[in-house]
Amino acid sequence: MEIAVTLTAFPAPEFELHLVLRGPGQIDMLSAPDGATHIFEATAVQSAEWVPGTYWWQLRAQSADGVYPVATGQTVIAADLATITDPHDGRSHAEKVLEAIEAVIEGRATKDQESYTIKDRTLQRTPLGELLKFRAQYRDEVRAQKQAARNGNSLFGRMIKVRFTG
Repeated sequence: MEIAVTLTAFPAPEFELHLVLRGPGQIDMLSAPDGATHIFEATAVQSAEWVPGTYWWQLRAQSADGVYPVATGQTVIAADLATITDPHDGRSHAEKVLEAIEAVIEGRATKDQESYTIKDRTLQRTPLGELLKFRAQYRDEVRAQKQAARNGNSLFGRMIKVRFTG
């Protein structure tokens, strides 16, 4: 994987960039200069060791004069599907919850009681109106995720360009 970053305020080689990711694992990357551009590289062997999950990242520019924060954010490192041998559900949390809500709504076709008691145990069900509100909320979230994926944008709205090498 190779990522090129050009920052007019922090050009290479006067500055080097450090990308620090923290989450289920620790990932630290140092840029290499290519003219005024910074290049981050990770081999397939290196990236195979990255633990999948949600990471918080910080990009820092460093020179002899000091360290300067450039940007921060959050990202997800996905699991390598080729290495997964157990059953895998790649849906997002929102997709899973939406399916569960819809299953409950569909199961209500013949059930109209909101609560009932058997002996000394009471079972209360979520009112249909609330389920419909939750369904609308999760449909919107799933729609936004799918739209972001179709447009090639991350959930942060920026195009992420990556070139895979050797």
